[in-house]
Amino acid sequence: MRFSFLSAFPPFRGGIAQFGAALVSELRKEHDVSTFTFTRQYPELLFPGTSQYDTAAPGETGAARVLDSINPFSWHRTARQMLKGDPDVAVLRYWMPFFAPAMGTVAGFLRKHRVKVVSIVDNAIPHEPHLYDKPLTRWFLGRNDGLIAMTRAVEGDIRELCPKARVHRMPHPLYDHLGAAVPRRDARARLGLAMRARVLLFFGLIRDYKGLDLLIDAFGSLGTDYQLVIAGEPYGPFAQYLEQIKRNPHKDNIHVHARFIADAEVPAFFGAADAVVLPYRSATQSGVTAMAFHFGVPVVATDVGGLNEVLTDGVTGVLVPEVSAPAIAKGVQRLFSLDQEKLGENIARLREELSWKRFAEGLVEFARSL
Repeated sequence: MRFSFLSAFPPFRGGIAQFGAALVSELRKEHDVSTFTFTRQYPELLFPGTSQYDTAAPGETGAARVLDSINPFSWHRTARQMLKGDPDVAVLRYWMPFFAPAMGTVAGFLRKHRVKVVSIVDNAIPHEPHLYDKPLTRWFLGRNDGLIAMTRAVEGDIRELCPKARVHRMPHPLYDHLGAAVPRRDARARLGLAMRARVLLFFGLIRDYKGLDLLIDAFGSLGTDYQLVIAGEPYGPFAQYLEQIKRNPHKDNIHVHARFIADAEVPAFFGAADAVVLPYRSATQSGVTAMAFHFGVPVVATDVGGLNEVLTDGVTGVLVPEVSAPAIAKGVQRLFSLDQEKLGENIARLREELSWKRFAEGLVEFARSL
């Protein structure tokens, strides 16, 4: 089967690009895949981070840089480029309404030329919504032949916005491009962490909906044998968190790395951790969970959105039933009361189930059914 795949790809930063590179690598084992990406993903004024690029990121796909998200003249040009390989299927990656005009125009043009269009949808309704989100997303969804969701929550949002859509749900595969975890002793020495501590890791982009403030409060009620590592780039003001940390009774046990974490550094952060904590106020799926399970680290997460579809309470971690600091603290304490060896065995089995091979096979089968 011949695919044209439009998404963020390395050297763009983040989970979307990493996901795309991993999926393309698997698809190319049996199919012809041409890849396309952005000349401009976000205008610099609208981008909240320090840079949109990670030049050291692995997983280069040779993607043609053609799509300018805010230049309509590039939209049809992108679609025409994607048609040159005579694709059977075009795969688009959709994660926020900002891209609906560009992506929807490309999708509509391709369908007029008898190319099946399948979009992998991360978020149908954003975590930080605006009035225009639903109309834009509804318009985009309607210009697809099929849609792939990775959680029941996203599938439900798609069906609410576009009841006649053909939707197929498959779980987010586990990232495997990051290599093995750094051995615990070496990882903790590198990060300046106590060898005998119970180390909690908050990892990834720091945004309000991710509830870092709740975790910092929760940490204050845990014992002195805990240490908290905060690792990720803030997408918004970080001063409020620093003030909160200063007031925390265990502030000396909080280690802050408020910056972009390059792929080469990731194995040390997860190698040092006893648990990854996701204190989210809202969620769909989480690439951080996929990273944690790849490295064999159990997860404590609030029971919101689609987080409970991969994280099984008491089996691969702990689901916290209430979005509050006291409940998160209890969840952390409960995790350490569980059989840690058994948790590790359960996570190892999950790694076998959530492979890129299975996801690629599911995508191909769904495309053929349309």
